[in-house]
Amino acid sequence: MSERTLFGTDGVRGMANTYPMTAEAVLRLGMAAGRYFRRDGSNGHRVVIGKDTRLSGYMVENALTAGLTSTGMNVLLLGPVPTPAVGYLTHSMRADLGVMISASHNPFRDNGIKFFGPDGFKLSDEAEAEIEALVAGDIVLAQPENIGRATRVDDSRMRYVEYTKTTFPRSLRLSGLKIVVDCANGAAYRAAPEVLWELGAEVIKIGVSPNGLNINDRVGSTAPQAAIEAVKAHGADLGICLDGDADRVVLVDETGTVADGDQLMALLASRWAAAGRLADGTLVATVMSNLGLERFLSGRGLKLVRTKVGDRYVVEEMRRSGWNLGGEQSGHIVMADYSTTGDGLMAGLQFLAAMVETGKRASDLARMFDPCPQLLKNVRYAAGADPLSQPGVQAAIAAAEGTLNGHGRLLIRKSGTEPLIRVMAEAEDPEILDRVVDSVVEAVEAVAG
Repeated sequence: MSERTLFGTDGVRGMANTYPMTAEAVLRLGMAAGRYFRRDGSNGHRVVIGKDTRLSGYMVENALTAGLTSTGMNVLLLGPVPTPAVGYLTHSMRADLGVMISASHNPFRDNGIKFFGPDGFKLSDEAEAEIEALVAGDIVLAQPENIGRATRVDDSRMRYVEYTKTTFPRSLRLSGLKIVVDCANGAAYRAAPEVLWELGAEVIKIGVSPNGLNINDRVGSTAPQAAIEAVKAHGADLGICLDGDADRVVLVDETGTVADGDQLMALLASRWAAAGRLADGTLVATVMSNLGLERFLSGRGLKLVRTKVGDRYVVEEMRRSGWNLGGEQSGHIVMADYSTTGDGLMAGLQFLAAMVETGKRASDLARMFDPCPQLLKNVRYAAGADPLSQPGVQAAIAAAEGTLNGHGRLLIRKSGTEPLIRVMAEAEDPEILDRVVDSVVEAVEAVAG
């Protein structure tokens, strides 16, 4: 397999108008992807393209469209829709390829491109490597009579809205519940409130006024304070905080307390297991999920399988073994019975179904276990630097592991989307936790450039 340098853990990502997110680079990426998915040279191949609300989305969408049509692909433009809608519609519309233009929870200056295969699942590392190889080589373009067409799909959002409602039990309604939904000024700014309202809830909307520059700006799953304040001010029963492309969620209970993806996965796993729905009694999560989640599941005779960070690796493990529930602490919740990727809105609906069925408050369901103290710090490093290979950093890591000595976990990794070293540790003793994380952080900072 060729080495992947253009693709990270979740597609291609970077600052807009800076490589690889320039119009020229995206044009060539579109040409390469079109050639990869149109290998037989025949016409009739289709690609759907969705995007979030970033200003640069217009530029990226046009460059991708030009590249794809130049190889004979017919492009169906979905407009602003959540990432999971692209996965769903790629498969539903019998497309050969799906593309989501988004940098997820990042600020508006960044943008990214995620690819989905005809089955609606994100591409494998091997497929991405082959596309990279095509980017670097000579790309055969279509003959003039075989250039593709581009068409706008006006009802794409409503197709997703209607499908999403089918994942909520038909016998239940949200009548009597007051719900704050924070759409991060992103891709779900219309779809999420529509779904909740159509299911009967009283909806308080925030983060629903995108202007191209305010996506994830003090709103959304990475900045839940706005939702916390809205829940308290309106006396709401629940707050649902999505990120810019709505594939992740964090919840805010009626007291204003935030619950992350680990707590939501614990609830869903226990409920699905009790109903005989949890395949092989197994939940799939990443190495970042809290030790408390693992202990919670073990105490109920359930298993936790860990993967590398990235919801695509969670999905790959789920598909390989036939498991149907997984996700990340950050809020990607993957329910294979319903979706091919993380879907924040669908996950929020599953939590609401639990509230309606049990009659319990959000605070009773959103704290399934006491998390083991966990500390995560990020260190930014300069281009070309490789801090983790430096002897001083390696020595600091070894010393930190010796300090924990089996009484906690230490995880050091490079971010797949930003030039960051992530230093995470878990330990019952907060003083030890601070000490081991700070010692590694200081060593990395000393060589970060």
